[in-house]
Amino acid sequence: MADVARQAGVSISTVSHVINGTRFVADPTRHKVLAAIESTGYIQNTVARSLVTSSTKSIGLAISGISNFYFADLVAALETQVRLAGYTLLLTDTHDDAEEELKVVQALHQRRVDGILLATQAHGPGSAALRYLDELSIPTVLVDRCASPRFDQVGSENIESSAHLVLHLAQLGHQRIGIVAGREGLMTSTERFKGYQTGLARAGLAFDPVLVGPGHSNATAAEAAALALMELPDPPTALFVANNHMTIGVMRALDKQGIRVPDDVALTMFDDFEWASIFRPRLTAIAQPIGEMATRSVQLLAERIADPDQPPRTVRLKPRFMHRDSCGCVR
Repeated sequence: MADVARQAGVSISTVSHVINGTRFVADPTRHKVLAAIESTGYIQNTVARSLVTSSTKSIGLAISGISNFYFADLVAALETQVRLAGYTLLLTDTHDDAEEELKVVQALHQRRVDGILLATQAHGPGSAALRYLDELSIPTVLVDRCASPRFDQVGSENIESSAHLVLHLAQLGHQRIGIVAGREGLMTSTERFKGYQTGLARAGLAFDPVLVGPGHSNATAAEAAALALMELPDPPTALFVANNHMTIGVMRALDKQGIRVPDDVALTMFDDFEWASIFRPRLTAIAQPIGEMATRSVQLLAERIADPDQPPRTVRLKPRFMHRDSCGCVR
């Protein structure tokens, strides 16, 4: 900054005002400063600036399964909103592991991020990462997985939307409706499984644990689960898959077995994705409002950074039912 000030013939404080926009500087002077910045190749030292302002203008995002279509779309939407809010996004992968989640949260904190967006693997107050964030009062918004009311959190409504899919299948005449369920312990998995049971109850169908396939929220396990379900002596005539990553594995399993959708088995899933309407048959799905989720999450975090003492808020967003062909409707 001293070099820029010397070359522009102004004070260091004037250079600071031009860079930070903290005070009006006449156009001729501002242009001289900008020309000197370009000439010297000056780059603002954000670390030094953060020591003065207590802000790095950066947001940390700790999220799992970045290879998952849904999370990849969510990351892209969050990055857009963070950038529009004037921040830079630092991305880390928790791998849905409690120890790794704590490590990446601590690493983001050590890098002095202004706040953290977290898709936690935790369910309830037992998480070391959530305790760390809570005890140090780090501005945090839980994204997608609403795991603790002690934090601001934004997620989709999972129970009623899952129940709607199951009830829809029942109304088509299906009485043996299977589920390929997500990993145990994840809030979203728990809520969607509850929605599955709720839908069965509303249709007057008994819950049968034999029709539950452990998909563990990944395509490989989901493939094995679907193979096992369809090899039962009395297999399901319809399947509800609890996320789109698992749907890939389920479709692979059905293809291996020569089972046609929806002729032999109806198929529905939670999480829409870009290719769902291109597949044949087109996939009936619950579409999460990813753009709105990203907007509200960043908005809540910016408000939390500005006012750390306000009470925590939970926002649940309504997904959309994407009625296509794989459920077997005549449309």
